[in-house]
Amino acid sequence: MRKHFALTALSLALTACNAGGNKVGEGLNLAPVEDKDAVAIVNGVPISRLALDYVKAEISRGNPEAKIDIPEDKLIEELINRELLKQEAVQKQLPRQPEVAERVRYTQRIVLSQAEIEDFFKTHPITEDQLKAEYDRLVGAMNQNEYKARHILVKEREKAEEIIKQLDQGKDFSELAKKHSIDPAASQGGDLGWFVPQQMVQPFADAVIALEKGQYTKQPVETQFGWHVILLEDTRQKTPPPFEQVKPQIEMLLKRKRVQEHIQELKQKANIKLLTAQASPAQGEPASEAQQP
Repeated sequence: MRKHFALTALSLALTACNAGGNKVGEGLNLAPVEDKDAVAIVNGVPISRLALDYVKAEISRGNPEAKIDIPEDKLIEELINRELLKQEAVQKQLPRQPEVAERVRYTQRIVLSQAEIEDFFKTHPITEDQLKAEYDRLVGAMNQNEYKARHILVKEREKAEEIIKQLDQGKDFSELAKKHSIDPAASQGGDLGWFVPQQMVQPFADAVIALEKGQYTKQPVETQFGWHVILLEDTRQKTPPPFEQVKPQIEMLLKRKRVQEHIQELKQKANIKLLTAQASPAQGEPASEAQQP
């Protein structure tokens, strides 16, 4: 419910909370609501039909799996209730309280920053050609090979070397895995199925890539799990997912990159003074990947 109250207090906050302010972002002039566009008028204050749409969208986001059909009059009643509470808060001058004022400013930043991003992409849209170019780049950067392998995992190097000697004598890899391996795949003869190297730890992946089909490692491979003997059974070319399937994810990736570039441009022009003791990116200095939102 706190989210609901914060959102309904926003219209008050944008004007009353910062009344008389002359800094950027304070004393904002909101577009008026015409009576013809209203669903109700409370003490002379109209509630727009857009607000009704926002409530419907809010409910849908909160219950994406459920089909909720709330009568419109009930939603309008909810908006009226919120408006009455907001007006009572104004009457009591609650926005003058520092904690309330800061909660409203926080909500204001969220709403207006989202609005700025939406407006930015109206003039800087992601084109189909850009999406396809990014898809081609990602596909080109992929390791195109998949590997099918088995392995035997033991705790001591000497044990792994003894298993390699038995393989040299013609013993069956699968049977040795069932008998000696401590890996969960032991019951399947050490079968790891198909995988790409990025799914495995570095020493293991490097050893698999270096093998020829049908070969096993002649020296034990050490990882943090123990000592491995690896058999490469087969390789195949990995088929990348079709463009249309990953298009939404690529668009999200490009939009995130564009937003970060836009923020850096704004930082270059801004006067930012950090007042906290904790280190943060300097004015105009790009944030690290871990620091980016």
